Amino acid sequence: MLFTQKTAAQKRADLKKQLSDGNLHQFPGAFNPLCAQMIERKGFDGVYVSGAVIAADLCLPDIGIATLDEFVNRGRQICRVTDLPAIIDIDTGFGEAMSAARSIRLMEEAGLAGCHIEDQVMPKRCGHLDGKEIVETSVMIQRVRAASDAKMDSNFCLIARSDARAVEGLEKSIDRMKAYVDAGADMIFPEAMRSEKEFEAVRAAIEVPILANMTEFGKSRLLNKTELENLGFNIVIYPVTTLRLAMGEVDRGLNTILRDGDQNGILDRMQHRRDLYELLRYEDYNQFDQALFNFEVTDTPMA
Repeated sequence: MLFTQKTAAQKRADLKKQLSDGNLHQFPGAFNPLCAQMIERKGFDGVYVSGAVIAADLCLPDIGIATLDEFVNRGRQICRVTDLPAIIDIDTGFGEAMSAARSIRLMEEAGLAGCHIEDQVMPKRCGHLDGKEIVETSVMIQRVRAASDAKMDSNFCLIARSDARAVEGLEKSIDRMKAYVDAGADMIFPEAMRSEKEFEAVRAAIEVPILANMTEFGKSRLLNKTELENLGFNIVIYPVTTLRLAMGEVDRGLNTILRDGDQNGILDRMQHRRDLYELLRYEDYNQFDQALFNFEVTDTPMA
C-alpha cells in the first residue's frame, strides 16, 4: 500500500531508458513480494518474475502446469510493492497466437514492464534441461507478432526467448532470433548458451537489446557483471537464486530443529524480527493509521 510511488507507465519508461544506456542491468528473481522489496532496497535495477519459481512455489514442476491467472496474480502482487521495473516469464504465451496476445494485455494491466515468450512446444521444459522441443519458426513468429500487436503501451518490453540452441544449434537459433526481431520483439533472450563465444556471436548478430540468463546448475558458466557488460548484454537475470537461497536455509534449519529439538543454534542465520518490520515499513503504516484517526468523538449533538 505504502511502497510504490511510480505508475506502471513510469516503470516501463524506466526500463526503456535502461535498455538504451549501454550498461548491464541486474534483475534478480523475486520469489514473493517481500523478496521484491528487498531487491529494491539493495539497489538493484529491476525485478524478474520466473515461471519456474511461480511453479515451484505452487509445488509444481516447470512444465506449463501453472495457469495464466496464477502468473498474472503473482506479477501483480510483485509490481504493487516496488518502484523497480519488473519483467515476467510467460512461457509459451498460454496458448497460440490469440492467447499470447491476451496474455500481453493482462500482464500490462497487472503493472509489468515487460515479459518474455518462448519458442518451445507445450508442455514445455526448463530451458536448461535436455529433451526440449521447439515449434516451427513460423509458429513463433505468429506468437511474437500477435503479442507485439496486442501492446497498449509502446514501452512495454516484449522479449522473445529462443530455446533453439539446444535443438538446432547456434547458427539456426540466431536465424530464428533475427526473425523474431523482424516480427516485433523488442529484446532477445538466447537460452542455454554454452560458452562466452556463443554469447558473443548472438550479440554480434542481433541489433536489439539482449538478456542473459545466469541460472545456477545450468548449461552456461556463471558470468559476472563485468564479463556480461563487456559482451554488450543489456540485462542479466538471476531467476531462481533467491528461492534456492531461501529453501537451502529452510532445509538446514529444519534439520537442526529435528536434531537439537530447538532453534537456538540457528538464530544468527535468521532475519531478525526488527529487520523484517523495517522491510515491511511497520512504522510508516502506524503513522499513516494515526494520521487518519486523529480525531476525537464527543457527545456534542450534531446541528
